Amino acid sequence: MKTNTLPNVTDFSGTILIPVFETYSKSIVPITFNGLEVTSKVFFGKKDTHYLAEKNNNTYVFIGLGKEIDYKSLKTTFRRISSKQKENFSSNVALVIPEQFTHDHVEAMISGLLLGTYDLGHFKSDKNVHPFLEPVFSLNLVSEKDYLSTAKKGIKIAKAQLATYNLVDLPPNTVNPKYLANWAKETGEKYGFDVEVLGYEASKIAGLGAFLAVGKGSENEPQFIIMNYTPTTEVEHVKHVGLVGKGITFDTGGLNIKTAGMLHMKCDMAGGGAVFGAMQLIADLQLPVKVTAIVPCAENSVDAKSFLPSDVIHSYSGHSIEIIDTDAEGRLILADGLSYLIKNFKPEYIVDIATLTGSSVGTFGYECGALFTKNTEMAKKLQENGDAIGERLWPLPLWDAYKSDIESDIADVKNYSGKPVAGAISAAKFLEYFTQEHKAWAHLDVAGVAFGDDEFAKSKHATGYGVHLLTKFIENL
Repeated sequence: MKTNTLPNVTDFSGTILIPVFETYSKSIVPITFNGLEVTSKVFFGKKDTHYLAEKNNNTYVFIGLGKEIDYKSLKTTFRRISSKQKENFSSNVALVIPEQFTHDHVEAMISGLLLGTYDLGHFKSDKNVHPFLEPVFSLNLVSEKDYLSTAKKGIKIAKAQLATYNLVDLPPNTVNPKYLANWAKETGEKYGFDVEVLGYEASKIAGLGAFLAVGKGSENEPQFIIMNYTPTTEVEHVKHVGLVGKGITFDTGGLNIKTAGMLHMKCDMAGGGAVFGAMQLIADLQLPVKVTAIVPCAENSVDAKSFLPSDVIHSYSGHSIEIIDTDAEGRLILADGLSYLIKNFKPEYIVDIATLTGSSVGTFGYECGALFTKNTEMAKKLQENGDAIGERLWPLPLWDAYKSDIESDIADVKNYSGKPVAGAISAAKFLEYFTQEHKAWAHLDVAGVAFGDDEFAKSKHATGYGVHLLTKFIENL
């Protein structure tokens, strides 16, 4: 998407987008723009409405904003316009920016417009090129202020989220661990971060026992992906952030096989997908922060070689783990990811993100992710940054009263409490066990918000949750 600035649309030809705040439905004052009048009986800026008009070879799209705006609603509104009004979009688009809009508002609109070009029909026979890989239209910003840098940032955010949509929505016979490893290498070369991949043998030598146990039943070799971004700008003290994302490319539940919901388990790498998208965006924005990200990628499948309930396995940290449930596999690969990150890279801040438990969905539904941390400053910053962009989080406790849920008679720790209560909390306590009491660690359980239903497709699909949240948190450290 190419962007330019126009002082007005006098000599413009194409599609003109005009955001309109809500007025009274019975107002006698029409909405006017460039000599075009729209009576309030027809359109008065009500939220989730729009009005089309043709004049002087231009298509005018009046877009209702409602009485108040926020980042998420703006982004969704403009995604809806570009997604559902494709036939009214020319190759030349002008976006009129209201005087009261901030840079964040402009960023949200432009990100939304680009996200609206996404099409879930990856394998339809009449589709030759996935649209987001091609420039869709030229975008002209109609404003006296200079929003070009903001527009470019909005496009970069959307491109990273589109990359995550793509990774999460593609089927598991396409997106397997090696696919993700290759994606990381290619993206690292393109955007400027280093990538190291440990395959089966290298992971075995490294001692990543919990990680390898999960992938034992699959013919797809597990891949332990390590990404490092180092800023080129010189600052007095470069902060170092560690990210860990769950990369289970498909989850059958293992021998504790899932009895419901398996259809959607291609989304079980959405936490890892968020980390991949965030690494692309962090490098694209050239943030002055050092970031090390680990995405352990494996397929939890069923086979004679699958790990067993009651197995005792040995993790990278040296601690033994009793397997109570093979469907509690995400925490096993995250445990090795966290231990490896802390031992070898020693970041100041650590955030892990995973579609970890149905329990978090039972608690929050599809409105927000569950946040676990004992660091009040991190909790505040993560929530503030999430609220600003509509990727919300809400805290749950890490009290030691829950530690008994992961105590084992035969091993150092067990991977599942066996109780039908506090599942998200006991999973977080399990992960905490492998953080070596790191003072700035946060765990995000995003099972309810990373994959879901909305107006943009008939079936469940990726939301891109976490890409912008992680990046914004790091940007504002």
